[in-house]
Amino acid sequence: MTVFLISMISMLLLGFPFMIVLLGSLILHITIYMPNMSSQVLVQQVLTGVTPAALVCVPMFILSANLITSGKSAQKLIRMVQAFVGHLPGGLPITANASCTLFGSVSGSTQATVAAIGGTMRPMLLEAGYPSSFSIGLIINASDIAYLIPPSIGFIVYGVATSTSIGKLFLAGILPGLLVFFLFSLYSYLYSKKNKIGQLPKVAWPERMAALKDGLPVMGFPVVIIGGIYSGVFSPTEASAAAVAYALILELLIYRSLTLHKIHDAVLQTGVITGVVFILVGAGQALSWMLSFLRIPQAVMPHLLGTDPSELRVIVVVIIAYFVACMFVDPIVAIYVLSPIFQPYVVSAGVDPVLLGTLVCLQTAVGSATPPFGCDIFTAQLIFRRPYLEVIGHTPPFILILMFVTAMLVIFPDIALFLPNTALTK
Repeated sequence: MTVFLISMISMLLLGFPFMIVLLGSLILHITIYMPNMSSQVLVQQVLTGVTPAALVCVPMFILSANLITSGKSAQKLIRMVQAFVGHLPGGLPITANASCTLFGSVSGSTQATVAAIGGTMRPMLLEAGYPSSFSIGLIINASDIAYLIPPSIGFIVYGVATSTSIGKLFLAGILPGLLVFFLFSLYSYLYSKKNKIGQLPKVAWPERMAALKDGLPVMGFPVVIIGGIYSGVFSPTEASAAAVAYALILELLIYRSLTLHKIHDAVLQTGVITGVVFILVGAGQALSWMLSFLRIPQAVMPHLLGTDPSELRVIVVVIIAYFVACMFVDPIVAIYVLSPIFQPYVVSAGVDPVLLGTLVCLQTAVGSATPPFGCDIFTAQLIFRRPYLEVIGHTPPFILILMFVTAMLVIFPDIALFLPNTALTK
């Protein structure tokens, strides 16, 4: 795999899109070391990765996110949260944090959350006196709560890769996501109070009620998605269709912000993003097959886990593996490649697959904002047009908080398992 690794690192440093990096390196490895292998095998593996029916909900959730990003939901959400907490010490960063969390429960996408919330909140944070590095660090890490709050695309991919209930995974992410939100808000409060910045005038109650009236319809998304799945009315796939219908009702009839041109653009953008996601999923399946074909897991895993690993050892190794992997590769690929490798050991050690899925998606959140190649770092660079060192300058405190939450889930697994164990899910 030497040529494969050298090829991947070289193309990453040269700035190639990750799907080209992965598929190009696989093709190069097969060409040099497996000249007798038909190229159809690679194509078949890519197609195998995108055939599971559960992946149907991915483009639906992406479409609902694009529809509300094209409308007024993000602005209404920010205004509503700011009206109630903006006057507190750290009110603005708490507003950004809460808006990212709530928008993540609508979109399921960190990139969409960075674009929709960050584009509005960063100028406000800068105007209030917050350093640019703090503002960007807060936005990209708070946006990563979308990996935990349903409808998380990470949970969908993990559920497909390991045959775990996506509905239960969605529910398992809610309390950990809220815990991350609370700790991020506490840090923002303490940081702002220490530096004496960011406190806005208190908003009068009539203005609060007006902001609440405008923003409350956006909260229908988690009610539809989470409520439908929790009660057993919807499967995750059906919930994704309901999310699209609600987005159209909200932006067309209530906020009256969508036009046919905007809907057309949202559908086209959904096609592009879905294409990228599915190529990454297919490429991840192809890489997973290649590793299995070369028997690399059989050579490496006994050294990492031993012959009879304990539940705790399996969990710790999985956490470290996903955290490190997501510092270098796209989370979707990491989930698709690593999950089948660890699955036999997870089953034999008796680890709850729903708990492990929550820990895995939490590690994708940590790794996505961690240097050197965390994907959300480059998303923030593209959106905010700021240098790399400025983007990563204030990420360490948030990463430490995410690591603390990881430890809490390992010690107290019921934080993740309480809701799925009490729900009627499909």
